[in-house]
Amino acid sequence: MADLPPDIRTDIAHPARVYDYWLGGKDNFAADRETAEYVLSVTPEMLDAARAGRDFLVRSVRFLAESGIRQFLDIGTGLPTSPNVHEVAQSVHPDARVVYVDNDPVVFLHAEALMAKDDTTQVIRADMRDVDGVLAQAREVLDFSQPVALLFVASLHHLRDEDDPAGVADRYVEALAPGSYLVLSHATDEFAPERMRQNSEGAAERGATFIPRGKDAIRALFSGRELLDPGFVLVSYWRPEGGEPGPNADRAWSYGGVAKV
Repeated sequence: MADLPPDIRTDIAHPARVYDYWLGGKDNFAADRETAEYVLSVTPEMLDAARAGRDFLVRSVRFLAESGIRQFLDIGTGLPTSPNVHEVAQSVHPDARVVYVDNDPVVFLHAEALMAKDDTTQVIRADMRDVDGVLAQAREVLDFSQPVALLFVASLHHLRDEDDPAGVADRYVEALAPGSYLVLSHATDEFAPERMRQNSEGAAERGATFIPRGKDAIRALFSGRELLDPGFVLVSYWRPEGGEPGPNADRAWSYGGVAKV
């Protein structure tokens, strides 16, 4: 990759680039590929989770756009993988506005180039924990007096418990107008706790953070908000195309849902 930002750390894996590798992308480095392969050697189901999570994102964005939502704030977006949030939303509403947030300079570089000619989208390079800073920049594109879909898809499991992921999510939700929605998915350790613990430890050894959590802890991230049907489920079971999840649905170890705000 040419013209990389001078501050990029190619020797430390980054979740966005690990996911890019799993999804068949080319915007990753040796450290990312080594981490991705290590995780798959311990838990091959993570590949199913990554792909199912991406499909969940696309289905939820399409559903919300078709329900009238025209603004989307995607926290921890990862590297652009088509169809992107803005592509899905704008296929329904050409004037839909989208803000992407990620702390990886490679994500920023690619997303900024992708959206250079599109004044309805913006990419913010920031840590999701800097809620005030992210919201200040997002307001340049989004009107927070109107409904917004807030997306935390496969991002909060990259925060440690001491970072208070539920509190981070709540601070963003507090900025939303009535009629908004929260879309959230998160890796779970309930099906193979020892293997997922090994993944978490392996990620930490490689400079990355990956904290899969139990079902109750993930559900708590919604803070009791009303969930749309089918509720809180494995992501492959959230309104699957054709009404039936794929054959590997139970291998996608990630829970998700869409809640009214």
